[in-house]
Amino acid sequence: MSHHLRRHGHTCTRAAHGGAALQAYGSADLVLLDLELPDLDGLEVCRAIRSVSRVPLIIVTSRESEIDCVLGLQAGADDYVTRPFGIRELMARIEAVMRRTQWQPAAAAGPAQEIRHGRLRIEVGSREVTVDDVPVTLTRKEFDLLCLLAQHPDTVVPRRELLQQVWGNSWSRRTVDTHVSSVRGKLGDPAWIVTVRGVGFRLGTV
Repeated sequence: MSHHLRRHGHTCTRAAHGGAALQAYGSADLVLLDLELPDLDGLEVCRAIRSVSRVPLIIVTSRESEIDCVLGLQAGADDYVTRPFGIRELMARIEAVMRRTQWQPAAAAGPAQEIRHGRLRIEVGSREVTVDDVPVTLTRKEFDLLCLLAQHPDTVVPRRELLQQVWGNSWSRRTVDTHVSSVRGKLGDPAWIVTVRGVGFRLGTV
């Protein structure tokens, strides 16, 4: 499968077991997940990924019963493909899932709301940020970055998903680091955004 995907222009990273998949998914644009894994049940891996990430995920398996398909979709998979299948079908399903799961800017998701996190207050609708009731002026991308982290306060958001969510396809590798540094400075304390090495970032409490 990896060979065929590379022939179609994709870069592939293989994970031989569930534990490795849970370490690797954060840098992926899409996950193809088998349910038959040597260490963990594939459905549990799917649930674990989906609990913290919206990365597109397709289950690719030999389990072909209706109940297995239903359980896979309920666990958070975007599609469910059973063996045997042709590479053209798989490529078509990948393209369809990627179209359906394009991320939208964090601040555009849903009606106006208020997010409070300790001394931090974010008015999503008016895009206003205050710390101890003192206004903080952020750029559009800085606001979207902070808002995304604040909407998932107890979750480490992978770097790749921050980039996709806030910047779409227009970004460089240092874009997120530059903006995180700027937001930390404007909020007055670097502890507001915590770096989780090798994974991503989460909102801190000051």
